[in-house]
Amino acid sequence: MAQMRKQTFDLLARIAAMIMAVLLCLPALPVRAEEEMRGIWVATVSNIDFPTVKGDAVAQQAELTEMLDAFAAAGLNTVFFQVRPKSDALYRSSLEPWSDVLTGVSGQDPGYDPLAFVIEQAHARGMELHAWINPYRATMANTDTAALAENHVVKAHPDWLISHNGALYLNPSMPEVQDHIVAVVQDILAHYDVDGIHFDDYFYPNGYPLSQGDGDGEEANQRRENVNTLVRKVSEAIQSTSPQTTFGISPSGIYKNTSTIRGSQSYYTVYADTLAWVENGWVDYIAPQVYWESTHPTAAYQDVVQFWADAVAGTDVALYIGEALYKETVASEMADHIAFCRQLPEVSGHIYYNTSAFLENTGGGRDAITAAYGSSASTQPSEPTQTPSLPAKPEEPVVDEQPLRTATAVPSSSRVLVNGVAEDFETYVIDDYTYFKLRDIASAVNYTEKQFETTYDTSASAIRITTGTPYTPVGDELSRSGTTSSKTALENRMTILVDGKETALSSYNIDGYTYYKLRDVAQAVDFGVSWSENTNTIGIVTLVGYAES
Repeated sequence: MAQMRKQTFDLLARIAAMIMAVLLCLPALPVRAEEEMRGIWVATVSNIDFPTVKGDAVAQQAELTEMLDAFAAAGLNTVFFQVRPKSDALYRSSLEPWSDVLTGVSGQDPGYDPLAFVIEQAHARGMELHAWINPYRATMANTDTAALAENHVVKAHPDWLISHNGALYLNPSMPEVQDHIVAVVQDILAHYDVDGIHFDDYFYPNGYPLSQGDGDGEEANQRRENVNTLVRKVSEAIQSTSPQTTFGISPSGIYKNTSTIRGSQSYYTVYADTLAWVENGWVDYIAPQVYWESTHPTAAYQDVVQFWADAVAGTDVALYIGEALYKETVASEMADHIAFCRQLPEVSGHIYYNTSAFLENTGGGRDAITAAYGSSASTQPSEPTQTPSLPAKPEEPVVDEQPLRTATAVPSSSRVLVNGVAEDFETYVIDDYTYFKLRDIASAVNYTEKQFETTYDTSASAIRITTGTPYTPVGDELSRSGTTSSKTALENRMTILVDGKETALSSYNIDGYTYYKLRDVAQAVDFGVSWSENTNTIGIVTLVGYAES
């Protein structure tokens, strides 16, 4: 009997060994959530979402608690909390100083640990917490670098920096920079129970000029390889030290233009080769920012989502769709967006930007999210009862009986000064007039006597300009595509309401962005505009009102 038991034990041991050998030969499963992603971004840079009160630990903790309660009530299950907005920290770090968004002072201890607090509170509500990092940003434009803490990278490693449009960035080409960012990630993983590490869409500065060649030349390709090296290094560091932690990136919505998609191409503007990250398996997921409505003339929601679905098909990389909840035109379609994506097997959920728009229920977006996900953060997607039908994408946008005019838009070479300070706008000349993005102008004159807010009013189907009100940044102001080629501009006839009064402003759509004649905006808002032919310089002056010249 004993011999029989021994034979049986030996047989079981051999079977177990065979099973183990087979398992060891199988490829490792990717670290990715199997449930539907129902995420939201909490932006801290420039205090966009948090905190609204500086220097008050109790008030800030109350803010975070209220946010998380609201997220849980809407059925969200993942929070992407921005912990490193500009080479500083919303957590205790030996590598970088406390962020000034917490107290108003770089390097000042806020009296509590925001990351530790938000992790604890999110987990208590059954939600994941991902640490959102901006890898390269060192300062915002026009930052007083003298006010930065002594251990800030600007002062500790000035040789690591590059400058563009008045802001400072870590140089992506330097191994020292790559190793520093990896060390930051490892520091977070070593001290905090985060569920993921998340990069946003900022890599090389948008439009950072090449010294030679074009966007497909050797220098441009080397820039993409520099970014790829960082992504690979971070991926390897996470896998070696905390393999249960997911790593993902949220690139801009357009990788490259296609026959149906046109706009700012991240492959060329910031040198982000997202498809290489997917193909090499360096990320567990991508969350492209598909920030357009279904009727957008050059980047219709369905077309862009389908591009990314095709990009991840057959890979182990998950796809989450970034949604522009702050845009009323997009937020008003949110129920249809969710239903549409649930029909695509490659799409595993959504991440919403931003928290402020969610809490304000911009365009009814919060209501739509809550209705889609239910009142609790369950992880199983509901089955739609029928195939969703998004509004049809028009073959040609027409807003009245007259056909829309097309024109040639030539990139402007003019220098632009705002109250005597140079600003790097992307502008075009159409019919001898210079056209600017409205949000770029609003950002440039913010906190001056001529500041103005600009929003989209869904109920009125109009752009509202409210003078005397501070502008609320959305994050892509004064970005550049770096193009030097002429473009085809399509006339835009959107209704414009300035302080409630309908106002005629000449505008054109170029590569998915709307550009307005500078003099029309100046007259509507009442700021001064000057032109020097000798120096090829445009002046925007907020100390005086508009005057015809």
